[in-house]
Amino acid sequence: MALGFLSLNLSHLGWWASGLILVLGFIKFLPLLLRRQKLVKAMDSFPGPPTHWLYGHAHEVQQMKSLDKVMSWANQFPCAHPLWFGQFVGFLNIYDPDYAKAVYSRGDPKAPDVYDFFLPWIGKGLLVLEGPKWYQHRKLLTPGFHYDVLKPYVGVFTSSAHAMLDKWEEKARKNKSFDIFSDVGHMALDTLMKCTFGKGDSGLGHRDRSYYLAISDLTMLMQQRIEQFLYHNDFIYRLSRHGRQFLKACQVAHEHTDQVIKERKAALQNEKEREKIQNRRHLDFLDILLGVQDENGTKLSDADLRAEVDTFMFEGHDTTTSGISWFLYCMAQNPEHQHRCREEVREILGDRDSFQWDDLGKMTYLTMCIKESFRLFPPVPQVYRQLSKPVNFVDGRSLPAGSLISLHIYALHRNSAVWPDPEVFDPLRFSPENVAGRHPFAFMPFSAGPRNCIGQQFAMNEMKVVTALCLLRFEFSVDHSRLPIKIPQLVLRSMNGIHLHLKSLNSGSQL
Repeated sequence: MALGFLSLNLSHLGWWASGLILVLGFIKFLPLLLRRQKLVKAMDSFPGPPTHWLYGHAHEVQQMKSLDKVMSWANQFPCAHPLWFGQFVGFLNIYDPDYAKAVYSRGDPKAPDVYDFFLPWIGKGLLVLEGPKWYQHRKLLTPGFHYDVLKPYVGVFTSSAHAMLDKWEEKARKNKSFDIFSDVGHMALDTLMKCTFGKGDSGLGHRDRSYYLAISDLTMLMQQRIEQFLYHNDFIYRLSRHGRQFLKACQVAHEHTDQVIKERKAALQNEKEREKIQNRRHLDFLDILLGVQDENGTKLSDADLRAEVDTFMFEGHDTTTSGISWFLYCMAQNPEHQHRCREEVREILGDRDSFQWDDLGKMTYLTMCIKESFRLFPPVPQVYRQLSKPVNFVDGRSLPAGSLISLHIYALHRNSAVWPDPEVFDPLRFSPENVAGRHPFAFMPFSAGPRNCIGQQFAMNEMKVVTALCLLRFEFSVDHSRLPIKIPQLVLRSMNGIHLHLKSLNSGSQL
């Protein structure tokens, strides 16, 4: 009888536990359901492609030719359409200049549904901050991108580029195409190591190479998490193999940054080392961060220092890698423009053997070609916001506060209503007269408005120096048997790399 009573009680306990789990599940599910209803209602006046009952549009944007799919939607639904990752995260996907202006001329915060995923990696740096703290950090960091600080970096860009180009000389002798993307990535990281941490010319050490591999893993894993809606749940993601890989890569990145900051702070305590740092040819980004303070004398905390360094390393490394690689692909596709850029650079350089700061402003045709490559292959193809207040669009439609916005820069830059023959590479789109008559929000490779990219001048300078040196050393042509397959992985990459044929133009004298 006692055993029967115990069995009965255990049975009742099981039913109570099941009931409790169901109630807790419903309590957890209800806010998601209410949020979905709110998002659906907000985007009710925007027709869009049909959604899968469970995945939304997630499966379609994960496919190999997802950018072509988005373009087909953009052509079918003018201005904007809903974009769902699963059934509970829905964005209004916009690709019209007037729509972009309505949102990006304001200072709305980044969408937490996407950018909160960055927090374990880059912390609360300028990319994800909002409100007064964002304004404070933006103000503190702005002097770090003054042209007086940027001027000496021309030499840094040059030395890192030459190391890559020397490697390419050896590869070019084999008369086979090769993938340039990874080499450009190493060069961009080497540049940032020097500009951020004051690394010397001895190349990347073991710790630095581990850091590079960690950053590469993190960008791939971040894009994967955004697209797979089950990974949006922190608990599920941390239990997954990819979640564990992400946290391990975060640890490698943080240990590297923390160690460098610790070493620099220790060096500044030593008078001789402090004088050596202050007498260097240029201050690096970490020097500037350690020295900045607001009007009240408040400096950045250690957590803020790490966040801003990690943010700068992420934003300044992968984006530049993408930009340079796709530019060289555009040059390979368009030999007439490649030749004209090369001749312009040769004319600017004359008999000199190195670039100077003033040379960068004279590279007018090269700059137009860089911008046209940014139009066709924007390094960051998609960015996200959450509306802090309602927005009214020019066609009378509107969205309430709290709505999520996806600006699809790739689709905006190929919008045929703004760009005639959008698939054609035409640098003259960026001649002064053509730029003057164009919508100011039609071209947004560095975003726009108050939250535009703080490092865009740094990036453009590096692009000019590196691409000019590449064109002086090599003639680039396309490998038609291995054309790149575009994929968005936070930055625009190629699934199979960017394979180009290189012909050395080196006649014995080098820059």
